[in-house]
Amino acid sequence: MDAIVNKLPGKENTMLDNNNTKPTQAEAEEAVRTLLRWIGEDITREGLLDTPKRVVKAYGELFGGYNADPSEVLGRTFEEVAGYNDVVLVKDIHFHSHCEHHMVPIIGKAHVAYLPDERVLGLSKIARVVDIFAHRLQTQETMTAQIATSIDETLAPRGVAVMIEAEHMCMAMRGVRKQGSTTITTRFTGEFDKPEHQYRFLEMLRQ
Repeated sequence: MDAIVNKLPGKENTMLDNNNTKPTQAEAEEAVRTLLRWIGEDITREGLLDTPKRVVKAYGELFGGYNADPSEVLGRTFEEVAGYNDVVLVKDIHFHSHCEHHMVPIIGKAHVAYLPDERVLGLSKIARVVDIFAHRLQTQETMTAQIATSIDETLAPRGVAVMIEAEHMCMAMRGVRKQGSTTITTRFTGEFDKPEHQYRFLEMLRQ
């Protein structure tokens, strides 16, 4: 199977804009100490001595999506598909993200489908793209659109369908404190704008 590597022009700078400088590790750890003091903790007690370092390390993992470029992940495509042109669906891609409003978890799963136009993606690439956008501060609506747009622009398929189902801890842990409430968002492009293709996508998710 021959592979084609494509790269979108103008790699986005997702970490910093031109007016900001990334804080040092020491500055980030001091910020954690400030928050601990603000909530009323004693930062000198034994259990909290290494907490700033642990939190900064954890944030590096939880928000590693800022250091990844989805166009690079999606750039490797394959032309040898033996004429296959039907729906490609990867469903139940579990993810965790963080709400950009309160920085608390969003936990859910994504379903991503596309209609190939001569080229296909490696299936793991779709899951990796979901992961990249999930590992950033997000709203569910934005994440849904970002996944669809990145696949649409890189692969140029006949259409893309994305559905995300997620529970938001900003509703479950604070505010109205309603556990088990699920939010569903969708994005359809190209031929998936047609009702018959949307219906088929939803039917495949029920199987």
